[in-house]
Amino acid sequence: MSSLSDQIANYLKKLLEHNNIIRVQRSQLASRFSCVPSQINYVLNTRFTLEKGYIIDSQRGGNGYIQITKVDSDLSYNIIETLYNEIGSQIDQLTAYNIIDRLAEEEIITSSEQKLLKAVVNRQNIGLKIPLRDIVRAQLLKGVLRVLIKKEG
Repeated sequence: MSSLSDQIANYLKKLLEHNNIIRVQRSQLASRFSCVPSQINYVLNTRFTLEKGYIIDSQRGGNGYIQITKVDSDLSYNIIETLYNEIGSQIDQLTAYNIIDRLAEEEIITSSEQKLLKAVVNRQNIGLKIPLRDIVRAQLLKGVLRVLIKKEG
């Protein structure tokens, strides 16, 4: 059986299949799934990030809403460039994995390339201590994205 977070994420993704932009109310989602609003925040912060292909906007207050936008997957070059700019000078393993998963989800890389890239950025394979490990990981991932930008551009 899937976790509550999976159920909420799957529900939102199903809504996004019909429209690339949805607006939902945090309190209504919490009520629908019998959870606290912070659970909804957790799902949004972990499952609907830019590196996973989503933009989140929210309006707080009584009539507040959360707007989730699925980034157009036909724009491979723009996706790669956006992800490249998001990395900065260092990146942790989870965020790097999210970026790699997004590239695979958008079919910019194959599942084999996805596995290889995850091995390359894995903390055990880099073998350095933080912060140097996160700096090296960022440089490696940016190098891959530069190659993909040239391929797509």
